[in-house]
Amino acid sequence: MYRNREDMEMEEEVVSENEQYENVEAEADVERKLVIPGEVIVSGDYLPGDFTRKEGNDVISNRYGLAEINGRVVRIIPISGVYEPRRGNSVIGRVEDVTFSGWIIDVGGPYSSFLSLSECPRFINKSNIEDFAIVGDIMSAKINNVKKGGIDLTIRIRGLGKLDGGRVIRINPHKVPRVIGRGGSMINMIKMKTDTEINVGQNGFIWLKGSSEGERKSEEAINMIVENSATEGLTDRIEKFLGGNQ
Repeated sequence: MYRNREDMEMEEEVVSENEQYENVEAEADVERKLVIPGEVIVSGDYLPGDFTRKEGNDVISNRYGLAEINGRVVRIIPISGVYEPRRGNSVIGRVEDVTFSGWIIDVGGPYSSFLSLSECPRFINKSNIEDFAIVGDIMSAKINNVKKGGIDLTIRIRGLGKLDGGRVIRINPHKVPRVIGRGGSMINMIKMKTDTEINVGQNGFIWLKGSSEGERKSEEAINMIVENSATEGLTDRIEKFLGGNQ
């Protein structure tokens, strides 16, 4: 049950964000072209999407990346850049500092992130705050709020919290949708073939936990996806690469 309307709205935003990720492979046949900021992508009865703007009859790029036209919607898929936090994003981060009221967590964005004691799923005594998490611990969280100069996190949703063991790798956050694949198809294949637990943050931090060989193979597969994200037949290529690790 949602605690309030704000929680319900945040969950709806998360669903919307995940649906965008799941549709990436389904849109692989959509025409794309490389554009630069200020370039006119298309003119006519089109709607501006991510990283674009409408000026008169023209849809113009705000970012360097791949322009994609899907129906009437035009968007840019950035091919480089830092993580741009959004409310409702699922992220992975590392505890950088412990304060009397919570934890400062690095999620790779332009601002510091804070997880308050009040956003934990159970009561934690301020006197024993380090019993829950210390500097260096890895956390899976959601962005509760983005404000000027900071990000507020929450783990009061099932499945979030401290990730024990394993290790974290980091990729370009704009390549995360390709790593996940449609309906989670790509990342689930890697998990199954390598027998490795994998948690992907929308900020480009990825947590791996398995055998040394499983983690190594998972990381290699993920790097292959990142380096060849625009290549046709990528799923088959990754499956072939992982074929001997069932």
